[in-house]
Amino acid sequence: MDVGGDPLVAGALEGGKTMSALVEMRDIHKTFGAIKALDGVDLTVEAGEIIGLVGDNAAGKSTLMKVLSGAYQADKGSVQVNGDQYEIHSVDDARALGIEMVYQDLALADNLDVTANIYMGREIVSGRWNWLDFKKMEVEARRLLERLKIDINVKHPVATLSGGQRQAVAIARAMAFNARLVILDEPTASLSPETAEHVLELVRTLKKQGVAVIMINHRTDEVTRVADRLAVMRHGRIIRDVLHA
Repeated sequence: MDVGGDPLVAGALEGGKTMSALVEMRDIHKTFGAIKALDGVDLTVEAGEIIGLVGDNAAGKSTLMKVLSGAYQADKGSVQVNGDQYEIHSVDDARALGIEMVYQDLALADNLDVTANIYMGREIVSGRWNWLDFKKMEVEARRLLERLKIDINVKHPVATLSGGQRQAVAIARAMAFNARLVILDEPTASLSPETAEHVLELVRTLKKQGVAVIMINHRTDEVTRVADRLAVMRHGRIIRDVLHA
């Protein structure tokens, strides 16, 4: 991609035809009372691209991603997915567009097994009476974990899993419904360096499968090991957006 002095280009030329980016956020604003959390942010995400979103605390990183994932609504600005503009008013709107966010707290139910956590809130039903299809969910959960190269028994309660395994389950849940963009909020914050590397390898696997990933991370050394691009935020704006070799 030729940044041409402006790394936030809308697409790339291929065979003389302009190809739209997976996601384009343009002039995004968000205020909370007197606090201006986002001040005209532009961000472009290509399919299969890993973006490291970095910056100080309160720079606006999580707020920007919550706008994209539907948890917040922007006061002003636009979001395009594959060249078409959409209004994202809720998490369900974002999910319908293939955008999923994995929060730092993971929102897992410790008392349930891996399968139940993957399909929690979006369970598979079948039959005339729409019974919960536990067998199908278990089979599909195994297939999903195999595809993502996650070695976890789907019958194990989440409470018995390590921090890295729990993060993997949360990412698998995001991928269970054909996500095209997965947003990870500080995915390695509470993990040891060795365990964090397993999460980074999972991020690389998502990229290989054509899934875009945005990582909010304070550990710059980790981000630079996997990111294709770095976007640096400060005071509600992206002050630098560069390709990372």
